[in-house]
Order: sequence, then structure tokens, then C-alpha cells
Amino acid sequence: MDTIKRLFRQVKPYYGRIAWSVVMMFIGTALVAVQPILIQQVIDRAFRGGEWGLLAPFALAILLTTVIRAGINYLERISLEWVAQRTIYDLRNAVYQHLQSMSFSFYDKAETGQLMSRATADVEMLRRFLSFGVLRLVSSVLTFIVVFGLLFAMHWRLTVVAMLTMPILVVVVGKFATEVRPRYRVIQQYLGEITSVLQEAIAGIRVVRAYAQEEREIERFRQKNWQYLDLNISTVRLWAFYFPLMSLLGGLGSTVILWYGGTLVVRGDLTIGQMVAFQTLLMQLIMPIRMVGWLVNMATQAVAAGQRVYEILDTAPDVCEKPQAQRLWGVKGHVRLENVGFSYDGKTEVLDGLNIDAPAGQTVALLGSTGSGKSSVINLIPRFYDVTSGRVTIDGIDIREVTIKSLRENIGIVLQETFLFSATIRENIAYGKAGAHEAEIIAAASAARIHDFIESLPDGYETMLGERGIGLSGGQKQRVAIARALLMDPRILILDEATSSVDTQTEHLIQQALSELMQNRTTFVVAQRLSTVKQAQQIIVLKEGKVQQKGTHETLLREEGVYREIYNLQFRPQEELGSNSREGECE
Repeated sequence: MDTIKRLFRQVKPYYGRIAWSVVMMFIGTALVAVQPILIQQVIDRAFRGGEWGLLAPFALAILLTTVIRAGINYLERISLEWVAQRTIYDLRNAVYQHLQSMSFSFYDKAETGQLMSRATADVEMLRRFLSFGVLRLVSSVLTFIVVFGLLFAMHWRLTVVAMLTMPILVVVVGKFATEVRPRYRVIQQYLGEITSVLQEAIAGIRVVRAYAQEEREIERFRQKNWQYLDLNISTVRLWAFYFPLMSLLGGLGSTVILWYGGTLVVRGDLTIGQMVAFQTLLMQLIMPIRMVGWLVNMATQAVAAGQRVYEILDTAPDVCEKPQAQRLWGVKGHVRLENVGFSYDGKTEVLDGLNIDAPAGQTVALLGSTGSGKSSVINLIPRFYDVTSGRVTIDGIDIREVTIKSLRENIGIVLQETFLFSATIRENIAYGKAGAHEAEIIAAASAARIHDFIESLPDGYETMLGERGIGLSGGQKQRVAIARALLMDPRILILDEATSSVDTQTEHLIQQALSELMQNRTTFVVAQRLSTVKQAQQIIVLKEGKVQQKGTHETLLREEGVYREIYNLQFRPQEELGSNSREGECE
């Protein structure tokens, strides 16, 4: 009930339209009750009383009530459907907006397929419940109240006899709801797992094909699909048992009425017209009773879906903006990490007492083996995660004291994993700066050494890219991403292996552009290329979340330590290869 109440609170802005719909529904229900009374008059006065002159007026009245009722049903249905669609529109927007606000830690654990299932299939289930289930529920309740009142007024003893099976029906409905509710929760979970397998297989189709694992993925999907089918079939068995049982209990009333009501007619306590009217009204009452099973079934599905949707909305982001947060402006770019501790899971420390001081305009290269904490450092600066202890400051201001939007507007980021949207190249470059002028976009693309390539395409900057930038090489995608970051003209740059996907010639061109653009900007570089490291005014060597060495390329090379080991293993071969290449060019 908590989930249903919460869903109804979503409808609160539209209570006025709902009230109007209920009034229409009440009028429609009253007209349903009028028809049997007119039929009674036709039978008792026209057919049995011989007042044949009343036959045409009564027939016209029955036709008129039918037409009016149809029109009212149309209006109430349109109105409630509008409310349902608008409510789900609001809910779907709320879910998407909340997902956009969630921290990286949320996506580290969440499955993409599950999130997609909740934001689409589960939300759609709630829409069906609001548009069909609630409509039938309100209509059934009104019909039951009005018709039961008329039946009781016509013949209370006959009504009591007709209602003898009601207590049994209530018990059966309650038992059905208890058994079927948890099953729908699991069904929705399995649907999310199917979506996850499907999404993962499509996203990784190149890996699947490269390793010839199509049959393996087909079998994995088949197993999940079979589990989903098996659970649905077992749930259908419940329907197959309980629905006929509920119909049987509802129909027993009609059987009893034919026997007991017929006895009353024979004794003269009831006219044939009253008997027919009573039976007609009773059929109107039985329909809502038979709908109970269907409504319970739909409600249980809605509850299961609602719980999954509200789980997302109830999950608070780890990185929160303070209510009194101020806008970060006039940034110079002095970044400091002061005694920073950080853990992804709250147990294992990834960074421990880390101190880094990057004056404005300085380039800082981060080096270290896998798991040393390089990526953690660059994730903390734009507040993708929050520090566990210590603080990160920009120009002396704790980044937790400023708005997240203004913080990230001052930081340009090029990550190792390049992501481009299914949009034009122009839109991808201008993604971080809405309303960017043509000249600005071209300047950024030129600086990233991608302009000439774009101009060579038939549609130029209007070329549509496929999903994740399909159609461009790794180096081309990397340069588009660099252009996107440069267009923002940020005071702080974060380059995570920004030249890892380009060849030596392209890297040289990009390095020329970056050398100019990094001037007067604080730049954090995670790189595996010697040319990148040599440019840094400060090299930070990390090991197990702590600073092991700090200095320039020349000073660190003269010291015994991790940097010299990295140089000998990784950078020296690069340097020798570069020297050989230059000698070959001279010859």
C-alpha cells in the first residue's frame, strides 16, 4: 500500500481533473442503474399491463440513456488517460533526472540493463495501472455502491441471499494477492536481467565475434529467457486456478437468484418485471466482483514495478551539493589535495594521506603502476567522487563548498575511454558549450588536429556519427574528444591517457596543440608517453595511494626510486625508438 499511496501522490497536481472524471463516472453509473428500471416498467406496464402506448417512449428512453452513457464513458476515459499519461511523464522525467544526478559510485554497482528496465518497462507498468486499473477500480466501486443500494431498496432479502458468497470471494482474492505479489517482483527482476544480458552482448559484439563466442552468448540469453518464461508460466497457473474460482463464486449469486427469485414471483411477492430488473442489476454488480481478480493482478504488478522504480528515486547520490553552495568563478587554477584519503567501498583505502600542490598554470604528470591511485586523483578533482578524508581545493576554496555545475564548467576532461554521442561531429565537439559559434568549433577542431579530416568528409561537421562514435578510428575519436574539452576553454585540464589511441605522427601534432593550450592552465596528465611526461613541471609518482617521488624529469632521473624503474622499463625504449627514427630521417 505504501507504493500505491506514493504513486497516487504523484497524481496530486491533477486532482481537479480526476474529480471531474469521477463526477462523469458517477453519472454514467447512475445511467447504468436507470436502464433496468426502465426495462421493469416496459415488462410490467406494457407487456403485462397492456399499456402498449408506453412501449415506444420507454424504448426511446433506453436508447437515449445508452447513447448518453457512451458519451460520458468516452469523456471520463479520455480524462483519466490524460492524467495517467501526464503522471507517468512526470515520473519518467523524475527517474531520468535522478539518474543524471547519481554519483559515479552508483554506476560502479548498478547494471545498465536493470536501470533501463526500471526506467522503461516498470514505468510503463505503472502507466497501465493508472490508466486501466484505477479507472476500472473507481468504476467498479461506484457501480457496486449504487447498484447494491438499488438492489437493497428493491428487495433486501433477495439481496442478502445474492451476497452470501461475498465473504468467501474476499478470502479467495486476499489469498490470490498474497501468492502472486512476490512473484511479480521476481518477474520484473528477471526481465531486468534479460535486458542486461542483451545490452551487454550488443555493446560487446566485436569481442563476442572476435573470440567466436556467439553460441555461448546465445545460450546465456536462452537460460535467462527460460527462467523468465518458467516463472511467468507458474504465475499463469495461479491465474488459471483463481480466476475461474472467483468467477464461479460471483456467478453462484445469479443461480441462487433464479431459484429464490422465481419462488417469490410464483408467490406474488415479486413481479416478473422486478425479477428481470433485479437480475439485470445483479449482473451489473457481478461484473465488478469478477473484475476484482483482474484488478488485484494488475495492482500486484504495479506494486512490484513501483518498488523497483522508487528504489532508484530513494537512492541518494554520494556526491551532494550543499544548499548554500556558491558559484565558482574567476578561477585561476591553483589545485591542492590536502591530506586526502579515499576509498571506493568504505573499507579499502585507495589514497592515504595524499598531498599534491599544483600552482596555477603548472602541468602535473601522474605516474605509477596499476592501482597506484592515478585515476582516483583525477576523479576527485571534478567531484566524480568525494574524498573520505582531507579536502581538495581550487584557489583555496574547498570544492565541496561550490556548485557542481560551476566546478565542472572550469574543468576540461579527456578520458582514456572516449565516448561520443550518436549525433553530428559539430554537436559532439560543442557538447560542453551550448551555443558555441562556428569559428570557436573550428578553432577547437584545428587545435586538436582534426579539422582537416572533418572537412574531407562529404557532410563535414554535419556528419552523423554512429553509436559511441562508430565510423571514426580510435585516434579520430580521441581528437574529437580533445576538441570538445578545448572548446570549453577551461582553467583546469585533465588528460587521462589523452594520446593513448593515436599513432606517433598524430600524437606529435596533438602534443604541439596541447603545449600551446596548456599554457596558463593547470593540467593533470596521466600518460604513458615520455614526450608527455617531459613537458610536466611536476611529476608525481604514486604507489599504493601515496606520493613516492616528486620532481621534474631530470631531478627524478638522478634519484634511485620508482621513477627510474619506470623510465628504464617503459620510457627508455620509447626514447631510443624516437632517436632511431630521427636518425633514419636524417639518412
